[in-house]
Amino acid sequence: MVRQRRPGARVLKAVSSPLRLQVLTLLFDKGPLSYTEVMNVLKLNPSRDAGKFAYHLKFLLKADLIEPDAETKKYRLTELGRMLVNVTESIEEHAFKRRKMMVRTSRLAMEEFDRNKIAASLVKEANVPLDLAQKIARETEARLLEVKTKYLTAPLIREFVNAILIEKGLEEYRHKLTRLGLPVYDVTQLIKSAGAESLDVEVVHAAAGDRVVEEYTLLNVLPRDIADAHLSGSLHLNNLGVWVLKPSEFMHDLRFFFKSGLRLGRPDLAVASSPPPKSLESALTTMSNLLKIAATEVSGEQLIDFFNVFLAPFAKGLEKDRIRDNLRLFIQNVNQSIINTGSPMEASLGLELTIPDFLAEKEAIGPDVNKAGLYADFAEESHLVASLFLEILREQSQQKPVFQPSLIVKIRPEVFQSKEYESLLYQAHQLAAERGHPYFANLCFKEQTHVSYTSTGCRLSNDWKADWELDTIRTSSLDSVLINLPRIAYDSEGNASSFYELLDEQLEMALRALEIKYYTIKQRVREGLLPFLSQKTNSDQYARLENSIRLISFVGLSQAVEASSGKPPSEDSKALVLAEEIAKHIRGEIRKTVRKPETRPVLAMIPGVEAAKRLAQLDVERYGWARVRTSGTKEQPSYTDLFAVPLNSNLSQEERLKIEERFHQLAIGGHLTVMPLNDMEQAPDELLSTTRQLAIRSKIGLFAYNRNLSHCTRCQKIFFGQPSKCPLCGSVEALIRYTRLSAKYSAVPHVV
Repeated sequence: MVRQRRPGARVLKAVSSPLRLQVLTLLFDKGPLSYTEVMNVLKLNPSRDAGKFAYHLKFLLKADLIEPDAETKKYRLTELGRMLVNVTESIEEHAFKRRKMMVRTSRLAMEEFDRNKIAASLVKEANVPLDLAQKIARETEARLLEVKTKYLTAPLIREFVNAILIEKGLEEYRHKLTRLGLPVYDVTQLIKSAGAESLDVEVVHAAAGDRVVEEYTLLNVLPRDIADAHLSGSLHLNNLGVWVLKPSEFMHDLRFFFKSGLRLGRPDLAVASSPPPKSLESALTTMSNLLKIAATEVSGEQLIDFFNVFLAPFAKGLEKDRIRDNLRLFIQNVNQSIINTGSPMEASLGLELTIPDFLAEKEAIGPDVNKAGLYADFAEESHLVASLFLEILREQSQQKPVFQPSLIVKIRPEVFQSKEYESLLYQAHQLAAERGHPYFANLCFKEQTHVSYTSTGCRLSNDWKADWELDTIRTSSLDSVLINLPRIAYDSEGNASSFYELLDEQLEMALRALEIKYYTIKQRVREGLLPFLSQKTNSDQYARLENSIRLISFVGLSQAVEASSGKPPSEDSKALVLAEEIAKHIRGEIRKTVRKPETRPVLAMIPGVEAAKRLAQLDVERYGWARVRTSGTKEQPSYTDLFAVPLNSNLSQEERLKIEERFHQLAIGGHLTVMPLNDMEQAPDELLSTTRQLAIRSKIGLFAYNRNLSHCTRCQKIFFGQPSKCPLCGSVEALIRYTRLSAKYSAVPHVV
């Protein structure tokens, strides 16, 4: 019996010495240490304390509490030693009754502090080894005990833990443990700014959520080099707040729902699905519901192409007034959806003036699915729906500008061969002259025959599988990454080879970022988070994600060329050649990756107002005004987006169009040319003549006329231009000014 108790007695005797207990605690906290390191940390004098220290160390070795490491020549705790440290700590807590700490948890409850929860969190969230997690938890507790506060919060405890991880050089663990969210100040400012702009609370809610997902994406989804490139301003990843959740744009196929009905995709929702429509009213309701439902799974533009062609079978035999009333209600429903969701539901409708040859012989789907005929049989109804739709948009825009849904008027060669078709085109130009509303897609040359556009300039064509249906409808623009070209010009300092080397590095990261997004969205589908887009009919999934395009774009082409050559492309032929060479190089590098399966990247010139401002501001801060070229002001610097040359360049319209045409042919993933109108009455015939010349003689793919407008909410009148106050009532606050910023119309700030 005496012999059995001797090891236990030896262990207890070992910790009876404060110095020996200090050594054990030190090895527990710091890990293996050498003889000299232990003495230094405990501040022992080698000449005076060596004998005493050697005695205590030998005692701990005999008690089997520590052991030497033959390779490192260091001492480490044994399992018994670790157990003893924990026991002594528990005894100390009970003996001295440490101050009780209360914690306000993330579950909105008050709980007594428990360091074991810190250790468990480190293991679970960051895969920290258990021994290390327990050490960090003990040190965190010790530091928190020094904080004199009424209660702790979970974020505060996490900050202490992260600080300790940084001190110990455990950066990777800290990275995984980072808490996502907004500081109190940022949320307060977000609420105030939304109120100042008369936005609703849902905008605040969405913005706060976006910020959390942005941080999550940068910290846990994207590799460090891509995340750093975005944060530093070399790249800009669009829609970062939903990067891991949704595709950017999507082109619907009405026939899918006209044939099978509209289902929500989620079987647990207690909402009835809609059967295939049997009337024009139900067909338009199906369409508006389609846009509303899909808006939860698409972050940006939704395109319904061949709008009037697919509706035509439902309009057969109906009176004009009935068709007009239903179209008017549809437009109101789309605009009402914007109000209900708290943010714009971006929708584009493709309007055909003729029945395209490739669609004419397709089986039409109408009220009676089995007896509709071919779409060629409904040319008259298609024409009528298009005419009435243009008429209603013009009518509803008389008292207040109506910019949703966006309208893409498609111009094919046969349009100019018939007065009937030209009458529709004239109606579209009436709307353009008065409100600048429609976009015009030039489909008069061979490469454009099967092309569909959204109002952001995104272009879908049959250049992937050589099948217009597989390549366009039910596909999407996955998303876009914009390259900061001026940054590359500044860093290369006029050296061409250095410029292209840096450009290739940014391109590689941009392509890799989009590859990551593709597989992330595929994962969301497998998880069931995109139930509407992934719904199936007869094993046929609605969204063809594998055919989605990935957009590589840029900002500041003009400024980059000016920084490299001394002159902008709008003023010098050599500078223009350099701008083309840069675009061709990007296109060439992108094409090299197309060979990979399910990889469809394309060069695009797309709107990027946010990116143009953010990247310019970062460059001003980095390089100073002496080096940076911008198209904005010192208060709001910006780079050129969407266009090859800035709109304020000293060029005639003809010269500008010739330049833009060259880049439209290079940027096959998206492009748009905007032609400003004077702030006065404009004859539709004049615009129609310009459009005819563009369509026949140029290869400008998509264009629009910009009309600056002001709307007085008090007088309910619209004026051309952007006056400082209402010309009728003199009100400043009641006057809202609109202009096309990049691709879309937007309200602009008051002129001071």
